[in-house]
Amino acid sequence: MSKVRKCSCGCGTMPASSRNYRVGNRAMTLADLPVGTAGTIIKVLPGWRGRKKFADVGLVEGAELLMEAHAPFGGLLRVKVLETSVAMHRDDAAHVMMKRGETTE
Repeated sequence: MSKVRKCSCGCGTMPASSRNYRVGNRAMTLADLPVGTAGTIIKVLPGWRGRKKFADVGLVEGAELLMEAHAPFGGLLRVKVLETSVAMHRDDAAHVMMKRGETTE
């Protein structure tokens, strides 16, 4: 049985295994991407509650994006996908596996 942790909204649907992708040589998540860094989505974890919602704005496998900002105290992230800026919770971003690209200054 998989251990379930509550996400920031309290819905209780964040699987504990989503944080395991940061260990060792595994891929980084969107939540780990530094500000000003581009990246490519390599995988969106199944069972993510926002998967369809964010797919509508372009957060799908193979999409390139740019991390624009992190909110103070770690709540929200602002990501540029195509020509749109999208705000999302850090807990949701932890379900998106990334390949780091270039740093833009």
